Amino acid sequence: MKREELTEKILDIKRARGWSWKHITTEIGGMSEVLVVGALLGQMKLVKPLAKKAAQLFDLSESEERMLNETPYRGSPMPPTDPLLYRFFEMIMVNGPAWKALIEEEFGDGIMSAIDFDMQIEREANAKGDRVKLTMSGKFLPYKYYGAEQGIPELGYKED
Repeated sequence: MKREELTEKILDIKRARGWSWKHITTEIGGMSEVLVVGALLGQMKLVKPLAKKAAQLFDLSESEERMLNETPYRGSPMPPTDPLLYRFFEMIMVNGPAWKALIEEEFGDGIMSAIDFDMQIEREANAKGDRVKLTMSGKFLPYKYYGAEQGIPELGYKED
């Protein structure tokens, strides 16, 4: 079985049993619902205790349980074709240069980690139509200035 086939099996079971992602993530627990759903969709891995819970919930085989614990090949073709995913891509294309400038001005020469990263998704009531509220928090990772001589900073933190 390939990982994509396991994802389809999980989605088929979810659909057949009428489960919501909220139900599934509550049953599995243990970490962010974004990470649990990402793992079930094949983009993240579940640690062994959570892979075991997922396998029990979905009646998966031992081999399928182990597959949930494997580090996946992550990502998808760019640009995304799904309209919702494309809007995130569009936000980065349009706002990315400003985000980059503001982050570098505040923190220095570096990046925001997508590995040491937290994200919450919330529904925000609004009279003009409910809004999607995303909160992202990633560790700042300064670039290393390798070969820096004495008196030259080794890392790209903001200079005073």
